[in-house]
Amino acid sequence: MAKDSETKKLYYSILEGLFSKKGQEVTEINLTRVDNAICDYFIICHGDSNTQVRAIADSVEEQVKKNVNIKSWHTEGIDNLQWVLIDYIDIIVHIFQKPYRDYYNLEGLWGDGKIKRIEDVGSFKKLIESNG
Repeated sequence: MAKDSETKKLYYSILEGLFSKKGQEVTEINLTRVDNAICDYFIICHGDSNTQVRAIADSVEEQVKKNVNIKSWHTEGIDNLQWVLIDYIDIIVHIFQKPYRDYYNLEGLWGDGKIKRIEDVGSFKKLIESNG
């Protein structure tokens, strides 16, 4: 998983935000061993509607701000809510509507990275306690 404790806390805060609003098929792509990768990790999920994609994005930003006191470096896609990208430098979060996730297929594009599905394991506090 993430390389240092600050990145770890960011990672788990993002997960808490995604799962608290029922982000679906949450997937991590570890890019740390991919040459010229733009970040260390992609975290990807999808929602069923504009409303849910917006709620997931807002939840991620709220949890990260609350738990690690970090604001995103860049956010885009909030206007159309088909694909929202939240850039935290080391970790980039992609929140799609399902048809757009299928179309853009980031898991296929970044297949050189290590891809794993992530299950909801609970709150930020529980994640930090169980994963150090």
